[in-house]
Amino acid sequence: MRQIILDTETTGLRVEDGNRILEIAAVEMLNRKVSPPEHHLHRYINPERESEEGALNVHGLTQEFLADKPKFADIAHEFLDFVRGAELIIHNAPFDVGYLNMELERLGLGKITDHVSGIVDTLALAKDQFPGKRNNLDALCDRFEVDRSNRVLHGALIDCELLAEVYLCLTRGQDSLLIDFGGAASSGGEAGQATAFRPNGPLKVLPASEEELAEHAAYLDTLDKSVKGTCMWRALENPPQVEAAA
Repeated sequence: MRQIILDTETTGLRVEDGNRILEIAAVEMLNRKVSPPEHHLHRYINPERESEEGALNVHGLTQEFLADKPKFADIAHEFLDFVRGAELIIHNAPFDVGYLNMELERLGLGKITDHVSGIVDTLALAKDQFPGKRNNLDALCDRFEVDRSNRVLHGALIDCELLAEVYLCLTRGQDSLLIDFGGAASSGGEAGQATAFRPNGPLKVLPASEEELAEHAAYLDTLDKSVKGTCMWRALENPPQVEAAA
């Protein structure tokens, strides 16, 4: 599977205000392994306008620095050729997709979804896994112990590299669910037959810590309160005993 970790930096928060893309990065990942840097795409772009103050404080890319860089029209086909047919992995995808669609539509190139196989929003994944918690990229890096010490300002390329690690953590365990649909015969199956992927070595089983067990019990307590009784999880863990007939 070919996936592209994608991020943009823009001149402002709202595409409706005429803001533009000024940096774009796309990091290739094949079968959940990040490709070498020569297989990545990273371009600075002349947005043909100044950045809003808030955005400039985030990315630090001045109009003076960007003045001699190519315009989006100059890199659009290169970008589309790079991402074509891949699945995009984006944090807070609606933001970047909105800007990509605006830039592409200005050039008569349709929408980004016309060129890729799908889009995964890692922010939505994180909210599902960690409801009620901070799920921006910094928070997720801290939660998964991903080193972000080199990230002083926001930059599309470094954010892609960090997001690749975060995405693998968010979807950990999926390796054991992979299925081989290749045409070559594999051990234990005929050519073209779906064969379960078997990881090398035994699966690691990590028991929950006492702190995690306590958090789990506290969460079940809140479920008990919400249903005003015993939640289904506890009912399944402790099924009622049926006495044998005399």
